[in-house]
Amino acid sequence: MHSIQKKTSLHRLSGFALLLVAAGAMAQPVYRNVDKNGKVTFSDRAPTASTEPAAAPQAGIVPPANAGLPYELRQVAQRYPVTLYSGEECAPCATARSLLTTRGIPFEERTVKSSQDVEALQRMTSQASLPLLTIGSQQLKGFSDTEWSQYLDAAGYPKSNSLPAGYRNPPARPLVAVQAAPVAREPAQAAPAPQQQPAPAPSGPTPSNPAGIKF
Repeated sequence: MHSIQKKTSLHRLSGFALLLVAAGAMAQPVYRNVDKNGKVTFSDRAPTASTEPAAAPQAGIVPPANAGLPYELRQVAQRYPVTLYSGEECAPCATARSLLTTRGIPFEERTVKSSQDVEALQRMTSQASLPLLTIGSQQLKGFSDTEWSQYLDAAGYPKSNSLPAGYRNPPARPLVAVQAAPVAREPAQAAPAPQQQPAPAPSGPTPSNPAGIKF
C-alpha cells in the first residue's frame, strides 16, 4: 500500500514538473517587431539592431562646419579657423589658394569684389591689399609661402594633406552678403469717383408739361 502511494506521489510530482516546464515555456517573452514598411510581427526573439545604412541627409540641411574631418585636424580647425580673402584676376590669390588646397588645409574663402566688400576689408585690416589670410585672430597680409607655412605649422596644422577622400571646402562667398533688392509694391489704385446721379425731374408745371402731371 505504501509503495502504491509512493508511486502515485511520484506521478503527481512528475506531472507537476511538466506543468511548470510548460508554464515556463508559455511565459517566454514575446517581442513586437515593426519593419521599415510598417508591418508588425510577433516573435520570441528580441529584435536586433538594423543593419540598413543610415538615411542620407535631407536636402537643404547644412552639415556642421568641419564635419567629417579627422579628430586632431578638426580640433585645430575649431581653435584656429583659416579664412582666405581673395579677388578677381589676382595671381597671388590663386597661388595662395593652391597652397592651402595642396597642403589639405580646411578653409573658407571670402571674395572682395564690390565697393561694400572693399570698405569692409579696409575696416578689418586698415588696407585693401589681397590676398589676406587669417589663422584664428592672426592676419597675414600679402602672400608668402614661407610665412604662411610657418604660421600654419605653429597653429598645429599637419604639413601633409590628411583630408578624407572627397572632402570639399565650402564654396567661396562675398565678404559682404548680397542682400536681395526689395520688391517694389504696386501703387494703390485710386477709389473710383462717385457717379453723379441725374437730377430729378421737376415736379411742377413746365413748358413741356404745363399741367404738372407726374408719370
